[in-house]
Amino acid sequence: MADETDFNLDELDEAKRSAEGEGGDMGEDPPTHVPDRPRSASDLEAVYDIPVQVSAVLGKSHMQVNQLLKLGRGAVVELDRKVGEAIDIYVNNRLVARGEVVVVEERLGVTMTEIIKTDRS
Repeated sequence: MADETDFNLDELDEAKRSAEGEGGDMGEDPPTHVPDRPRSASDLEAVYDIPVQVSAVLGKSHMQVNQLLKLGRGAVVELDRKVGEAIDIYVNNRLVARGEVVVVEERLGVTMTEIIKTDRS
């Protein structure tokens, strides 16, 4: 689900080039101001406080409700992944990376091993 605040930096850069006359004339008035592409981390300060939901999915399993209700303490649920297989990392319910489970100071963590590039449409 995209909302009105989603934007692609490449599209903004292309719009800026078009406004400057490098991208051809589309017969419309150019925008009065197109923001520059962020060049450093300090340029992104406006988005630092935006909350995101990050999920690391170890695997999935399908079961009927009656099987779920029979689960108790110590029950083992078989997942669709093998030991050592990459896990999926989601940001706001969108797959963005794959990684591995690691232990960091007696806590579980995730190391990203692959960034997933998707076309936004």
